[in-house]
Amino acid sequence: MNLEAAAAYAERHALEALLVRRDGETVFERYASGFDANAPHALYSGTKSFWGVAALLAEEDGLLGLDEPVGATFPEWKSGARAGVTLRHLLQLTSGIGFGGLGNAVPVYAKALAVEPKDPPGERFTYGGIPLQVFGAVLARKLEPRGLTPQGYLHARVLDPLGLQIAKWRALADGTQPLPTGAFVAAAEWAKYGRFVLDNRARFADCFAGSAANPRYGLGWWLSPLPAFPDVAYASGSGGQAMYLLPAERTVIVKYAKGGSFAHDTFLRRLLG
Repeated sequence: MNLEAAAAYAERHALEALLVRRDGETVFERYASGFDANAPHALYSGTKSFWGVAALLAEEDGLLGLDEPVGATFPEWKSGARAGVTLRHLLQLTSGIGFGGLGNAVPVYAKALAVEPKDPPGERFTYGGIPLQVFGAVLARKLEPRGLTPQGYLHARVLDPLGLQIAKWRALADGTQPLPTGAFVAAAEWAKYGRFVLDNRARFADCFAGSAANPRYGLGWWLSPLPAFPDVAYASGSGGQAMYLLPAERTVIVKYAKGGSFAHDTFLRRLLG
């Protein structure tokens, strides 16, 4: 790996934190003024990376099945354009729900459930937050007997056992916490999650399988843009937030930034090329 070349590219694009860990040990780090490994940072859509893993754990726990329809939980989704939409479709962003429709704000569960898809499920990849909120509504309903929210379940099953600290979750108007965005996490903490996923990659293989509509997106994770390195995956958030998983190198890289025209494929080519 050419860490200096990758870091130089990131520094030209508003880098705030770059942390590289191999086998759980820090091998490289670089920070802008005022940042370090323990400074919380907004993940934005990097938050999506939690929910494919949470869904697979919920499947292990018998709470849900990835291929069950949303209509099994919410009867209003049994007919019309929403019939046939599965939890896998929601997590793969192939549910047919269009981009926007409710403005740029993440909707509360009830508003997300009221959205009508624009395309048949499975046919088109459309990036956006509403499908994750529909998944959140399903998971919240299934967790009600346990007295947990989706974030509470994530903490109980993943974050707390790892000793991973979320600095804060953003809250919506109704007091719930959005699934597609809203976590603030220090680089050292997010790296713990990356190592957990990397160490359990076979267990979470569905997270790293693309769809027919978009072979480069799994369940909350983007898949490698480099044919020579097909096992690479990354979480991505607005403004240049990223966590890269490099299984062959047993390496997790967390990168935070404050915007700019950063490109993941360019960073990875600098790193691995």
